Amino acid sequence: MYAGRQLPYAPTPYSYTPTPTLSATINLDEEVKLTGSNAERDLYDSLAEIYSVILTLDAVEKAYIRDSITEAEYTETCNRLLKHYRTILTDDTVSREFQDLDTFKRKWKMECPRATERLRIGLPATVEQPSHGQASGAGAAGTAISDATENFITFLDALKINMFAKDSLHPLLSDVIKSVNKVTDGDFEGRAKIVEWLIVLNQMKANEEISEAQARELSFDIEQAYYGFKATLR
Repeated sequence: MYAGRQLPYAPTPYSYTPTPTLSATINLDEEVKLTGSNAERDLYDSLAEIYSVILTLDAVEKAYIRDSITEAEYTETCNRLLKHYRTILTDDTVSREFQDLDTFKRKWKMECPRATERLRIGLPATVEQPSHGQASGAGAAGTAISDATENFITFLDALKINMFAKDSLHPLLSDVIKSVNKVTDGDFEGRAKIVEWLIVLNQMKANEEISEAQARELSFDIEQAYYGFKATLR
């Protein structure tokens, strides 16, 4: 009856014949695996964690700007998120897939400008630009000054023994700026250089090292910052 004629474009009740062999291979109760191995699953779990950290950090930055959270709450939360972000990226496989922050954001269509800036700097805003976190009382102030002095010396000694890796220098320099902020929230000669070097180190990979020329420049800048810090104590 239909010989030589084109069938209608819409399917008719007789246009599909089930294939028993195909139907037999489909199990609707079987779990669909999104990854092919445990390593692949761990990789995507880590990338999902990074995605979550970026979104959360952006929300925390907005909350701090709006005074919805206290400085102490902001600093603690921001430090925890930044540490988590850096820890995830210490894995070489995750780091290769991540590439860099801008690439990751483009791939997953993320904006998050406040989180982007905070991740670039690598410090909470309260540490980058302190307000009123100085130690109170003569005893507490003396301890804070001693801690800051010790952290300056420890960092400079690390450079002298050729500790040039980012994962060695960044924590030590972070300790310097945090301890300085407990003594004074005022600006002093060299303070901006501490923050600048923290940003430089923060943008390096964990196993990257600064060059000898950079190490000499860094040592000079931190020594000048140390003298500037001591000048504020007179």
